[in-house]
Amino acid sequence: MSQLRSAYYSLGEHTLSVPAALFALNRQRLVERLQNNPKINRNSVVILQGGSDESRYCSDVGPVFRQESYFHWSFGVLEPDCFGCIGVGDGRSILFVPRLPDEYAVWMGKIPTLDDYKQRYDVDSVFYVDQVAEQLKNLKPHSLLTLNGTNSDSGKTCREAVFDGISEFKVESGLLHAEIAECRVIKTEMEMQVLRYVCDISAKAHVEVMKKIRSGMKEYQCEAIFTNYCYYNGGCRHSSYTCICGSGNNGSVLHYGHAGAPNDKTINDGDMCLFDMGGEYYCYTSDITCSFPSNGKFTREQKIVYNAVLEANQAVFKAIKPGVCWVDMHVLANRVMLTYLRDNGILQGDIDAMMKSEIKIDPMSVNPIRLIWQQHFNPTDWVILWGAMSTMWVDIWKDVLNDQRLR
Repeated sequence: MSQLRSAYYSLGEHTLSVPAALFALNRQRLVERLQNNPKINRNSVVILQGGSDESRYCSDVGPVFRQESYFHWSFGVLEPDCFGCIGVGDGRSILFVPRLPDEYAVWMGKIPTLDDYKQRYDVDSVFYVDQVAEQLKNLKPHSLLTLNGTNSDSGKTCREAVFDGISEFKVESGLLHAEIAECRVIKTEMEMQVLRYVCDISAKAHVEVMKKIRSGMKEYQCEAIFTNYCYYNGGCRHSSYTCICGSGNNGSVLHYGHAGAPNDKTINDGDMCLFDMGGEYYCYTSDITCSFPSNGKFTREQKIVYNAVLEANQAVFKAIKPGVCWVDMHVLANRVMLTYLRDNGILQGDIDAMMKSEIKIDPMSVNPIRLIWQQHFNPTDWVILWGAMSTMWVDIWKDVLNDQRLR
């Protein structure tokens, strides 16, 4: 049984307690946006479908279930095969859960009652999934707003709710996605607390890897150290994505660590290690990449690259504020890094000419330096940077807490 009691989620006293009020506030924010959209009738109802419990191919064994992100953002529900409704006019929330057979308890434990779910997730009503059409008819909605949109990163389409009897309703599928996606872009303070927590756990896990790495180890052993730390100390059962533990030349492969290259290289003395790993807590994720030499000793060239990225990092943080264009920050970072590399003998020429000729530090190409995401923690922690030149990746090292520039 999931550790949700008294309308909050927790995996123990050493982990963060997340209140169900976080999701109630998310729903409220969504309703306010929908009410301000002149194309949406206030008697409409949002209908979302959660993730499905699936098995591995033809077996009866499946991966550990992870909830669909939009559904989780709206309801915080851990269980699979659920639906959820939100009234646009009144914000009323209804959760629909599977009607499980009695024998389910033999295999999976006690079956929660509808009231258990209601208290656990702090929603207005709970019914069974086979009652979706019936309950929606009672609401007499003008239309059902379904989630139909494309993820701009993956190019894949979101899962649109489908249930027996949906053909009896007017369905509007083109309005919800833009509104709920925009809500998810802006985080509430409660959401920020969860993100701070999972980033802190993940950052500490990276440091744990740095402490334990030795030449001769396999890359996957570093992955194991990271995931074990996140789960054991932070309750992060899932990782945000497949762990990337590239050493040596593998560090230049953007999504190394896949099934065909499962972090299985032996780490050699002096290898640059690019470790891109992040823990996930209650479907809120972290994404931290750090790079360092396996033996802890930076070469002169590696120091230059590290400091070039650090200079850009600090310049962006000084310049960034609400209203500033993201592209301008990228251009600034590019100029700062080109200047530093030129001043330290890596590049030659006029910086303005380089910029005009679009000699740039592309954040997602394999060979140039990367500067993509920085996360600052408190002064006793560390700065997360991401840099690369060919197979030289330099970002974070525990020994530079008080003097960030490598000497």
